[in-house]
Amino acid sequence: MTEVAIIMGSNSDKHVAQGAIDVFESSGVDYDIQVISAHRNPEELDKYLKASDASIYIAITGLSAALPGVIASKTDKVVIGVPVSSKLGGLDALLSTIQMPKGVPVASVGIDNGTNAALLAVRILNLPKK
Repeated sequence: MTEVAIIMGSNSDKHVAQGAIDVFESSGVDYDIQVISAHRNPEELDKYLKASDASIYIAITGLSAALPGVIASKTDKVVIGVPVSSKLGGLDALLSTIQMPKGVPVASVGIDNGTNAALLAVRILNLPKK
């Protein structure tokens, strides 16, 4: 079973995903990593989300930063957004990630901080089950 799915909008975000990959590999968390753009491949994203058994999604996103919100609108699972520095030092992506409408929650970590996204996911996975 995949515990966490890492989804990047572009291969250029791989350097940010590497921090999450390192955490998951050192802590034994089963993860999957995909490059699927919410804008360029919306049907592929829908298909992936429907087929995925991940408990948590990490969405690494730059520029318009739509990916975390799109994922959160299509699942009731935890979504952690990782804004990527690009234009405006990543503040545009950060604000887009955290300003979700009511009913579409997205957790967020700092700009380019895939490591903290993975550490947050590990903590969530380790919460006691009811």
